[in-house]
Order: sequence, then C-alpha cells, then structure tokens
Amino acid sequence: MSEDFIVILFYKFTAISNPKVFAKKHKEKCHELGLLGRMIVAEEGINATFEGKRGNIESYKDFLKSDPLFKDIVIKESLGNGHAFPKLSIKVRDEVVTLGAGRFDIPKETATELSALELENWYKNSEDFLVLDLRNDYEIATGKFDRTVDPKLSNFRDLKDKLTEISHLKDKKVVAVCTGGIRCEKATCLLKREGFSNIYQLKDGIHSYIKEYPGKHFNGTLFVFDNRMTNDIVPTKNKTVIGQCHFCGHHTEKYYSDDSVRPSRKVLCCQTCYMRESVNLRDCTNK
Repeated sequence: MSEDFIVILFYKFTAISNPKVFAKKHKEKCHELGLLGRMIVAEEGINATFEGKRGNIESYKDFLKSDPLFKDIVIKESLGNGHAFPKLSIKVRDEVVTLGAGRFDIPKETATELSALELENWYKNSEDFLVLDLRNDYEIATGKFDRTVDPKLSNFRDLKDKLTEISHLKDKKVVAVCTGGIRCEKATCLLKREGFSNIYQLKDGIHSYIKEYPGKHFNGTLFVFDNRMTNDIVPTKNKTVIGQCHFCGHHTEKYYSDDSVRPSRKVLCCQTCYMRESVNLRDCTNK
C-alpha cells in the first residue's frame, strides 16, 4: 500500500432531482482531480468508491460536502495502492444498489441503526443475537463476524428469493451487516415488511466496525470491490485467516477469477492449486 493514495467509500439515500446533470458534474470533477473508481447515481441517491492522491481526495471531499445534500455524508477511508481501479465510471441507474424489490421510503422503513460500540457491547455482554450478513457468498468467504448467518447470496438481488430460507430468523434479535451500510439500509426495509420484528443494522457497515475494533469479533479480512480485493482496514497482529482454497481447503485470502464457468466467478485459491488450475484462473488482484 502507498500512503500517497487513499480509497474512499460513501453513499447516501437522498432525492437527486436530475441524476444525469449530477453525474456529469462529478465526472468532470473526478477527471480534474485524477480520481479513478465508480459512482452510481439514481433518483434515490448515490453510491461511490474512488481512489486518488491524498490531496486530491481531500479536494473531492470538500467538493462533495459543499452540496447541502451531502454536507453530513459519512466517508470511509483506507490506504490505496494507486492501482485500485483501472478507470473512472460514473453511471445513472434506476437503483444505487440493485435489490429489485420495489420502492422504499428508506428513512422511514429501514431498521434501527446499531453503532460499532453497541455491537461490541452486545458481544461483550453475551446478548442473544445473530448476525445476518447481506454480502455475496464470495465476500463472506474471507471474513465474517462471530454468530454469522450466511444466506448464500450470489448477488444482493437474490435476497428476495431467500426469504423463506431465512424465515426462522423473523422472531430473533438480528443485526444485518454489509461492507459500508448501503445494502443493509435497503434490505432491512424489505425484511421488516416481511415480518422481521427485531432487526437492526450495523451503522456505517463492517468497514467502520473493523476500524474501531480490529481483531475483535470480525474474523479474517474485508472483501472490497476494487483491484485490491481484500483490505484489513487496520493492520492487526495475529490475524485469523478464515478463507479456504476452493480446491484443497487450505487457508488463503487470495482471489482469482474462475473463467471455466460463465459468468466468471471469484474463488479463493492457494498458490499450489493455482499452479495446477491456472489455465482456468485469472489473477484479479493488484497489490
């Protein structure tokens, strides 16, 4: 990692009156500052992650927060390497994170937020609760909380098809988690409509918990949607590696793209198995 580069992650559900104009304005600013990464803009809000040199990232943050809609936005940071993204992509979509379950009044319908401190206290006090991880199955493979329930989502939009399988959680105390918080905000609206009566969401996501409590109740490393693939957020001694090679089961945190299937899928693979399976595997990291 290079301290000269910073990766930022942020989102907000708020009404965007003209997403195309908004997208154009931010694309121009990112080009000006040399930022690479992705932003999705929709009438319901924004969802983005960018990498750039520290000073340029600070300039972009000032630009973003100069808009009254985003003056209080939470921006998560981690060290970059200058190669986290191959290009800049800013697109207008129907949803900033695709669930495909209809419209929600997110501020009114989303679940109660639980801070990193409150979650840590729940663990410390042996509260009776479960963690519902709303990330994709390959994300969970390298890092997860104690007491995690994995609904085995190939994509976030699969959640609506998994409701019957997780219906046994409806009357339990449940904390929904995801990387930065955006998927939880939308998903818990759906889960509450489906009768989950005692559900919370981790405020600002796993990223923020790890930053506050590295090496505690989140085991392994955090999957990130850029060329780094994984990020510890905060370096920790004696980190537990929970990822297992897709082929032999040995511990690893190295992702490859498996091109033997379509669409291609991300799998964990150790170096030994990579030498044997390399004809079908493509390195998807850049560290």
